[in-house]
Amino acid sequence: MSKFLKSAAFPILLFLVLAFIVQSLFSSPRDSSEITFVNFQNAVIGKNVVDLTINTKDLIVSGKLINTGQKFQVPFTDAFSMEKFLLDNKVDFKTDAHRGTFWTTLLSFAPVLIMIAFFIFLMNQMQGGGGKVMSFGKSRAKRMNIDQPKVTFKDVAGADEAVEELDEIKEFLENPKRFQMLGARIPKGVLLFGPPGTGKTLLARAVAGEAGEPFFCNSGSAFGEVFVGVGASRVRDLFEQAKHSQPCIIFIDEIDAVGRHRGAGLGGGHDEREQTLNQLLVEMDGFEANESIIIMAATNRPDILDPALLRPGRFDRQIVVDRPDREGRKAILDVHARGKPLAPGIDIENLAAQTPGFTGADLANLVNEAALLAGRRLKEMLGMPEFEEAIDRVMAGPERKSRVISKKEREIIAYHEVGHALVARMIPGSDPVHKISIIPRGHMALGYTLQVPEEDRFLISKQELMNRICVLLGGRVTESIKFGDVTSGAQNDLERATQTARQMVTQLGMSDRLGPVTLGKKHHEVFLGRDIMEDRNYSEEIAYAIDQEVRRIIDECFERVQGILNENFSKVEEISGILLEKEILEGPEFNKLLGFPENNGEDESKKENEVAEEVSAESSQSDEEDEENEEDEEDTGGEETSEETSE
Repeated sequence: MSKFLKSAAFPILLFLVLAFIVQSLFSSPRDSSEITFVNFQNAVIGKNVVDLTINTKDLIVSGKLINTGQKFQVPFTDAFSMEKFLLDNKVDFKTDAHRGTFWTTLLSFAPVLIMIAFFIFLMNQMQGGGGKVMSFGKSRAKRMNIDQPKVTFKDVAGADEAVEELDEIKEFLENPKRFQMLGARIPKGVLLFGPPGTGKTLLARAVAGEAGEPFFCNSGSAFGEVFVGVGASRVRDLFEQAKHSQPCIIFIDEIDAVGRHRGAGLGGGHDEREQTLNQLLVEMDGFEANESIIIMAATNRPDILDPALLRPGRFDRQIVVDRPDREGRKAILDVHARGKPLAPGIDIENLAAQTPGFTGADLANLVNEAALLAGRRLKEMLGMPEFEEAIDRVMAGPERKSRVISKKEREIIAYHEVGHALVARMIPGSDPVHKISIIPRGHMALGYTLQVPEEDRFLISKQELMNRICVLLGGRVTESIKFGDVTSGAQNDLERATQTARQMVTQLGMSDRLGPVTLGKKHHEVFLGRDIMEDRNYSEEIAYAIDQEVRRIIDECFERVQGILNENFSKVEEISGILLEKEILEGPEFNKLLGFPENNGEDESKKENEVAEEVSAESSQSDEEDEENEEDEEDTGGEETSEETSE
């Protein structure tokens, strides 16, 4: 019953009832009888009528007979003729104003009715269908209950440093005197930031499960509303609830929705959002001290947060939740594989090595994809084939065996991918080739060569970057040697190679000609109002030099790749033929075809050293040519590199 009283249908029903009552009270009575028009004329001529009323709208004349007292109604066709007839017979009458019917009365009040119903509906929508009509200024934060399923730190893997930092928060809430005796003050705010899918929200849920104290969770976008001032009101209400429940924790997910840099944005700042942010700043560290309220927040865009939000006293502690390393990935896979039927021989450590750069969300999706594949294949346990296939699905998308590819194009794709793999295998220091495939995957991939690093790396040398460019160019050079023509299949390879070369010159200071300087702004997501007006910080002359250096790096790598492939093209022919038959070549089989048998490190090392000596000789010869051409640089300009390439 209470829900009906608060719904938009209640005022409509109430209005209909009132309109019916009003119509019943003020409408004319219907107890009069009708008489013929002839009898009416005779009564008028005989002066036997009284209280005559002409209803000009309904064309009815009503009155009462004097001799019998009977009330009557008589219809007529013309109001003017009726009035003239009564005047000629000198009978008093009056003209009654039209009284609307029930439905006409209802229609006259329809606009007011619609406005009332819409207003009540709007209020119910803003307050989520419950509470008082003006409760949309209240906080929408949810309080975690004790009986809800809990996530603990045992469910979090691959983020040991973050767990250690957050465990200190839990210890302070459990035993604050141990810290207060030493004069320590617990951080008022903890900001979790890192790439999407690394487990920031999961860490917050684990803190809620471990703390044993009231935990309020909200999203940054939940503070905004259609009315001005609602965001600030909700912030005040949230902290008011927290004060009554302290010690407690407040968690704001995606805080960048409300905490963006003030004054940034085309056309000025957003006043309503800035009001909400100002109120949040005051509540976190204002005149009123909230000693036992800890604020936690998560975002993947810390670069756009307002500096006042990040200063000590507000978010004192900023915890990076980055992509997990190899050991972290292994721990995450162990967590997600817990409770699933795994076949004997599952090597979790090998799977962790094959997934560099994967986040926690990617690894969870990987295990789920493997389980789906096992179910599709009617297996009772998850085996390595399912995990291997799941890795390919997550990285490159599902197989598209239905895509019809001509025999000629399959041959081009096979040679292209083998070119990548052979260059990667022949260049010392490159990541090992794990798999070669010519099965189309995802949206654009017609084939792919998968390299898996032997260990996680955080630094990369100039030579390693040059090696990467060489591997990227391997496919295009192979097409040119084999078919005497090139295709559009190397578009992404060329784009990545050019981008790497430009980063070496402009950002990493790896150009001997330009020196160890950083040129231009760093590539990151543009924040309108702050980054849109940034301009390059170098002249047109330096821009020309940058283009020349990028071209020089690409040309050097191109020549190096040509030498490697021309020397080993018989192997390319052999392996491409096998790949066309099998469609997939695993790394050990590919190495064996190249003459690098497994577990034969001496032969492999010997061959790598021979290749390294040849590469070193080619590099020194290229350096001598560069020194000779530098003298004529002003005259030759951009044609210098094309001549070297043709040689």
